[in-house]
Formats: sequence, structure tokens, C-alpha cells
Amino acid sequence: MTNQYEAGVKDYRVTYWEPDYEPKDTDLLAVFKAVPQPGVPREEVAAAVAAESSTGTWTTVWTDLLTDLDHYRGRAYRIEDVPGDPEAFYAFVAYPLDLFEEGSVVNVLTSLVGNVFGFKALRALRLEDIRFPLHYVITCGGPPSGIQVERDKLDKYGRALLGCTIKPKLGLSAKNYGRAVYEALRGGLDFTKDDENINSQPFMRWRDRFGYVAEAIHQAEEETGERKGHYLNVTAPTVEEMYRRAEFALTLDMPIIMHDFLTAGFTANTSLANWCRENGMLLHIHRAMHAVIDRNPRHGIHFRVLTKCLRLSGGDHLHSGTVVGKLEGDRATTLGVIDQMRAPFVAEDRSRGIFFDQDWGFMPGLFPVASGGIHVWHMPALVGIFGDDAVFQFGGGTLGHPWGNAAGAAANRVALEACVEARNAGKDVEREGGDILRAAAKHSPELEAAMETWREITFDFDTVDKLDVDEGGADE
Repeated sequence: MTNQYEAGVKDYRVTYWEPDYEPKDTDLLAVFKAVPQPGVPREEVAAAVAAESSTGTWTTVWTDLLTDLDHYRGRAYRIEDVPGDPEAFYAFVAYPLDLFEEGSVVNVLTSLVGNVFGFKALRALRLEDIRFPLHYVITCGGPPSGIQVERDKLDKYGRALLGCTIKPKLGLSAKNYGRAVYEALRGGLDFTKDDENINSQPFMRWRDRFGYVAEAIHQAEEETGERKGHYLNVTAPTVEEMYRRAEFALTLDMPIIMHDFLTAGFTANTSLANWCRENGMLLHIHRAMHAVIDRNPRHGIHFRVLTKCLRLSGGDHLHSGTVVGKLEGDRATTLGVIDQMRAPFVAEDRSRGIFFDQDWGFMPGLFPVASGGIHVWHMPALVGIFGDDAVFQFGGGTLGHPWGNAAGAAANRVALEACVEARNAGKDVEREGGDILRAAAKHSPELEAAMETWREITFDFDTVDKLDVDEGGADE
């Protein structure tokens, strides 16, 4: 029995393998990590990926003569070894921009990862990175507000923003939920948050939750003199219902709403981002389901790609991982992802997993959100890793305080301000973090109790999705 490669049904290399091709500024570039089936040549696989994600199919078709195939076809133009993985290789593909609908992340992903990931000739395939040409970036709306506009709206400068996810995730009544929000906000936080799976369940319908949360926010604002917010999750079974919830939040004078962008889909997300831009609403994005897509180091889509797609689609906050918390993410990779969220231009940097220069033009950046298993002992590292343009989102690290939510919030606020003050004075906050916190705790019993509560809590597990490196270190 022979397979198509042995029988020569079609050799994609004839049309789609072009190692001498020099990518154009207008090309959309992609790099895939591929693991072929035994006996399948690398060049054949790379060319097949380029073909299936552009103009090709498994055999020659007469309608090829009816179009300018040379103009529209994708081109596999480079192959590289994957450091530390002899079975895998990187396949670089250039796509002419005319293949994609303007402003449609949906269309780009449908083209690049629609069918090719099911090829029998491949054992595994992963989309590692995309270079969106500036010509495409300017067709997308991007963040509804962006970092600077959000700071101006909230009148908050010079430090990271502080948030808290209300726990338990499920089961609280709307009134008790509002009580938890009020306590956390009056204690010193800027935001509280619906968890990703809080929508409109029987124990707490969305309209009741929105009303009690709005009451809590307005009361906390009056008492503290600070602008407060809560990420009201408007993710819904239909787009029509999503808009209904967003519009009700607007009538309550809420500054921010939330969306689960992957489970709800990019079409819904782009539509909601456009609505937020038109109505002056901030948009917090949760990445629920991302690890299903991005955690396998050989198959799926890397989170840096999902991050770029979200920035184009629209969002003012996006969960990024913490490095130090309970969720997956090594430091170098996370720094690369943060760059893609905030910077106007990101240079190729393999030490951070960045394969291409990415020019974001005039598109504003968004806040990375560090969330998942963090507490006050992590604050020095969070300030060192993320700087000021970030949201530090505590859950149990606020609500688990032995004296209650307000005391947990106060401990977070004191820890953050102590670390920022020390950094601004020239101290190395990550190296001297323990001393900085202990000094601050002398004047804050809330911080002292928090430090004692979580003194032994760490999440020291091996990273599953690591940067591809040689045994001697990062690939240069």
C-alpha cells in the first residue's frame, strides 16, 4: 500500500514551497511548529500547510486556470529546526493580504487553522506566531479605550490597578454578592470581578446581580472618593442577549463590562468592542478556554497569537497569567505576551518567543491582567514583572484574609503602594521584596495578618508549555 507521497498524487512543493521568496511588507506571516508522520518530507509538509490555508487542494483542478494563482497562493519560504525537539520543525509561511477580509480576525483564523490541523500527514501542528502587517492592523478597531484613556476615565495614575474576583465562583445570592463587592472596594481595590462562569444562573439572575453590584459600587465611591468598577460579565447565549445586558449596565452608570472572548467567539467580541467604543464603556476580557487551545507545546495555537487576535478584535484588559501564581506561564513567554498587549512596536525576540517584528501603528495598548493564585507575598514580583500598566487581580488573596474582604483589600493596597514607593526610590523590589513588605506591615495590621496567612503558600510546578530551547539555554 502506498500513500499519496509515495504515489505522487500531488507534490505541493511544486507550487507552494518557495525557499527563495522574500516576504513583502504587506504579507501576513505565520510560523507553524509541525511534526510530520514518518517518511513525509519537511518541505512537503510546509508546502501542504501553505496550500491548504490558501489556494491549494489535494489534486490539480482546472479552475486554477481561472485565477491568478501566483498572486493568491501562500508560500512556505523557510524551515528551521525546533531547538530541543528533533521530531518537530518550524515552517514559515507568507500569505498575500488579499486573502483576508479587512478587520476580520475570524477570517484570518478560519484560513490559517481551519482545516490544515486535521491533515493525516501531520502528527501535530501548532500556530506559534503571526505577523499582522500594518496594512491589516489599521483595518481593525482594537481596544475600545486603551490604557491611557482608561487611566483618564478612572483618574488613576502611577501604579498598577487592583482587582478581586468574587468567590465562591458559583452559589452566592445577588444581595450577598453585592455585599462582597462593597467590602472589597471600600477596603482599597479599584475593581471587583465576575468569574468567567458567572452569567445568569438560577441562584443569581444577571439583572439582580447588576443592580446590587451597582449599589455597592456607588456606595464605595461615595465613601472613598475614588472611582470604582466591577467587571459585569455580559457573556450570554446569544449576541442579542449580550447587548441587552451591556445596555442595562450602561443605564446603571457602570464604567466597565466583561466578556469571555473565546467561548463566545471573535464575532461577538468584535461587535461588543465596537459597542463599548461607541458608548464609552471599558471592556475586560477573560480568556476562559485558552489552555484547551494553547497549552499543548506541539499542537494548537500559542497564546501569543490569541493575544494578538484579541488586541485586534478589541478589549481593554486581558488575562495574561502571572508567572508566580497558580496558572501556567513562564517568565520569558509572559513578558513577550505582555509586550504584544501594550507596546506600539514589538521587535523579533526569540528569547521571549517572538518570531516576527509586529508594528501596532496607532492602535492603543491594553492592560495585562495578572490573575490566579496570587497574594501579598507575590506583590514585589508582580511589580517587577508587570510594572504599572497592569491589573493585579486577587481572588482568594483578598477574600481569604482572616479579617474579611475589606481587610484583604487594604493589605493588597498597602503592599502595592509600598512596592511602588520602594521601586521609585531605586530599590530592587524583587530582590528586596520581603524586607519591603515587612517594613510596610509594621504600620498595617491588615498586611501583617495577610503575610502570616499566606507565608507558606507557593505554586512551584514545572511549566508544561516552555520556550523551545537547546540544552544549553534559549535559542538565539
